[in-house]
Amino acid sequence: MPTMSSGDARIQNAVVDDSLAAFVELARTRRSIRRYTPKPVGAALLETLLEAANWAPSAHNRQPWRFCVVQSAAMKAALSTQMAEAWRSDLAGDGADPVEIDRRIAISQARLTGAPVLIVPCVTLEEMDVYPDPVRRQAEWTMAVQSVALACQNLLLAAHAAGLGACWMCAPLFAPALVRQVLDLPETWQPQAILTLGYPAEVKARTRAPITERVVWR
Repeated sequence: MPTMSSGDARIQNAVVDDSLAAFVELARTRRSIRRYTPKPVGAALLETLLEAANWAPSAHNRQPWRFCVVQSAAMKAALSTQMAEAWRSDLAGDGADPVEIDRRIAISQARLTGAPVLIVPCVTLEEMDVYPDPVRRQAEWTMAVQSVALACQNLLLAAHAAGLGACWMCAPLFAPALVRQVLDLPETWQPQAILTLGYPAEVKARTRAPITERVVWR
């Protein structure tokens, strides 16, 4: 069996180092983008992003993610309006100032209707394991949700690599049935987020806490 020469090993190590550095730079420079240009995102590119999402790891390899891609202005407006009404009711019930409610809702609606594409990731338990006890049922649900989040991270990084901007919005967690109804999704799909997507119309710079403050070694 042929062995690798020291020269070949150096080349291989250099390729690995370059690939790792490129990926770290991709992850480091990704930002949550909330304003987009009107330039449309092509169908082929969207399919590539979804394909990247589909290759994420998942619990039991069951791939419990489902995605709804929203591109029509009418559907974006309907989703934005219905979610805004639900949020307004919640904020009013919290005793929030009416002017502040209007301001927050206007910002949210602008983000949803101003994005060329909305992607709504959902979780389904259709193919996950079923247990008789609540502890394991909850664990199975958590594993499914984690799997969907992993798929979304793949999509967000792929979008950044393609020169697109994106932003994760958690609002559907507060009104999953409403989102499902507006988008006419199957009852087994539980909306988890809205990913706004498009070509960036802003530049973001953010910092992170030192890794030493977030990691322990044992």
